[in-house]
Amino acid sequence: MEDLAKSDTWRVFRIMSELVEGFEALNGIGPAVTIFGSSRLTPDSPFYASCMKVAENLARSGFAVISGGGPGIMEAANRGAQNANGISIGLNIELPLEQAPNSYQDIKVEFRYFFVRKLMFVKYAIGYVIFPGGFGTMDELFEALTLIQTKKIRGFPVILVGKDYWKGLYEWITQTVLGNGAIDAEDLDLFHIVDDPDDVCEIISQRYKNRVTSVHEDRRERSRRGV
Repeated sequence: MEDLAKSDTWRVFRIMSELVEGFEALNGIGPAVTIFGSSRLTPDSPFYASCMKVAENLARSGFAVISGGGPGIMEAANRGAQNANGISIGLNIELPLEQAPNSYQDIKVEFRYFFVRKLMFVKYAIGYVIFPGGFGTMDELFEALTLIQTKKIRGFPVILVGKDYWKGLYEWITQTVLGNGAIDAEDLDLFHIVDDPDDVCEIISQRYKNRVTSVHEDRRERSRRGV
């Protein structure tokens, strides 16, 4: 019979090794944007083409592009980044179904544990772009909103692409969740919903510019005060 206590102890070391590998692979990539969406959307989907354009725009604006490394929207994100000679990063996960690494990754990191992979997504991102997807996409979306809402991380833009796709979710949030007092009205400002790929890069670039300006001003003020 397997010694569960011993097994858990060794599992901690594997988790630590994944953390170290992720930190070493992603350290120094510069400002990056994480793109999420369904692995099941094919290249003939309009969202695939839209995602490629978003990734190209971001790469040309100096942002690295991070995806889950698989097919569908993830492939479109990495492919678009490479098309624009940007840094294309895939954070791959071991799954029994669906996940096969796409061929458009400059930096490829493999994970066994979802929570370690999710940490890397949020740690190295200055923005999230959410294309149509399923449970995994929803998971990443709401985790980011929760972390920003509770101020566990510095706020960054969360952008949902595809107004028709997200319409039902938005109505449920505004009518049911907000209507029952489960969130505050200002929480609706934590995310944007757009259709135009150009709007994505514009929102992220402006927010990042404001963030950099704020950091520089804070440093000057601290220096002036001798802190």
